[in-house]
Amino acid sequence: MAKFTCFFFLHSLLILIIIQHVKTSESLPLSTTSRWIVDEKGRRVKLACVNWVSHLEPMVAEGLSKRPMDDIAKQTVSMGFNCVRLTWPLFFITDDSLGSLTVRRSFQRLGLLEPIAGIQANNPSVIDATLIEAFQAVVSSLGKNNVMVILDNHISKPGWCCGYSDGDGFFGDWNFNPNLWILGLTRMATLFNGVANVVAMSLRNELRGPKQNTNDWYRYMQKGAEAVHAANPNVLVVLSGLNYDRDLSFIRTRPPALSFGQKLVFELHWYGFSDGDAWVTNNPNSMCGKVIDYMMKTSGFLVDAGYPLLVSEFGIDIRGNNVNDNRYLDCFLGVVAELDLDWALWTLVGSYYLRDGTVGFNEYYGIMDWNWIDIRNSSFNKRLSALQSPFRGPGLTEMELHKVIFHPSTGLCILRKPSINLLGLGPCTDSEPWNYSPQKTLELKGANLCLQADAFGTMAELGITCGGSNSKWEMISDSMMHLSLKLENGTLVCLDVDSNGNIIMNGCKCLNRDSRCDPESQWFKLVDSTRSGNLGKSFVDFDSTIDLGIPMEPLFECKTSL
Repeated sequence: MAKFTCFFFLHSLLILIIIQHVKTSESLPLSTTSRWIVDEKGRRVKLACVNWVSHLEPMVAEGLSKRPMDDIAKQTVSMGFNCVRLTWPLFFITDDSLGSLTVRRSFQRLGLLEPIAGIQANNPSVIDATLIEAFQAVVSSLGKNNVMVILDNHISKPGWCCGYSDGDGFFGDWNFNPNLWILGLTRMATLFNGVANVVAMSLRNELRGPKQNTNDWYRYMQKGAEAVHAANPNVLVVLSGLNYDRDLSFIRTRPPALSFGQKLVFELHWYGFSDGDAWVTNNPNSMCGKVIDYMMKTSGFLVDAGYPLLVSEFGIDIRGNNVNDNRYLDCFLGVVAELDLDWALWTLVGSYYLRDGTVGFNEYYGIMDWNWIDIRNSSFNKRLSALQSPFRGPGLTEMELHKVIFHPSTGLCILRKPSINLLGLGPCTDSEPWNYSPQKTLELKGANLCLQADAFGTMAELGITCGGSNSKWEMISDSMMHLSLKLENGTLVCLDVDSNGNIIMNGCKCLNRDSRCDPESQWFKLVDSTRSGNLGKSFVDFDSTIDLGIPMEPLFECKTSL
């Protein structure tokens, strides 16, 4: 095997890039306690992240030709995200010929001249920076805007991911040398040691392919985790599973053996297309029940086992016209709310410089539009907002444990209308506390009122007489997201939402095996919560200072055999 000489360096030519070293505030670094991610005070910090892609052929964060990076960071915050999962390719930090490229040269070699002009106009400070310096500048910009960063080693060879047999999926594939991978992780961890807003490192995206096996998973993932922790003990270490990060079932009987504690997080990917078009061809209730059962068996069990679980990729065609995606999302949001999981949406990206040979590829899963200025679908953003604040966790004990009634299709919760005993939908941060009693009544805590319904087609309301058939609510259907009751005449009805946002009683939808029906207006989740209304979103503040002292010499030189 040929010898590979590597230099871990910052570009020797000092250019006017401001590298920001964010002081660790009293809340950082993050750690874990049981299934929760917490700050230094032990208070839960919920990661509500969005993926920002930087692993394709140019090896530059997407969108820098459209907007100043600081504007992108500010808009990320304005949309309610407190975290970015920033992807990177292994080779740009282990291959000198790539790592020494400037941003300008990286685009020139691909024949992409238009982005050069765009970056020159919008981000002139990085156009002649090395790729690594440009990556640092993006992290710095996010830090200035109080955005946490998860560094995600997405792939080895820069390009779109991921194919089952693409040679980049598992340890020992021709583009996935385990020793080189550990070297790259060590370098990245070292490079960002002391940069406070870098709170986590995800070791590898979507392990897959014909070579995948649990023995090698333990062998190398444990080595990678130890290498990252040794180089940067402040960051959380995020481990992915097998089968495109859908399967962590093997952890149930054999947890990783690591020398460190309170830094381990597992990650899960969950898309509608993972099941083909099954959301269209199957009954939505039965499909939702089926995928929830699979998810809990393969990864969701980790929550009960005392590990944090980050859904580091999920997403849909945000234009809203994909039935498969839409049905999946309603089910997904219900589960994420119920388990109160940390998550990262795919993706911030509105368009790519180059993807799969297409220049200016329009990313319909992107929360930004093609031009990186407009939001692609504001109603989608509103649906996510309910999940950007934690429902519960350490330090969030403003109230006793109670329920909120979450409606995934709108991202809203059931609230009492002012001055009357009728109900409607509103922000979950304003939700009043409900108690779901052993007698299956839904009681408004502290008000001696319960949720009642008397007839088909009428509005649900609050009443003082609880315990009768008109106030006994069952969670039914395979999805377990229908709130139903039997009227005195024996008619089964379900809680529903009309076009005006009123809570009404209707016939229960999709309880048979019909695939053509749509139950989304009747899907609700009873979510455990300890927060009071108007809590606000979970952000970590950084006390920032500017440091212009860019090292001029290599930090170290290494040689390894491939």
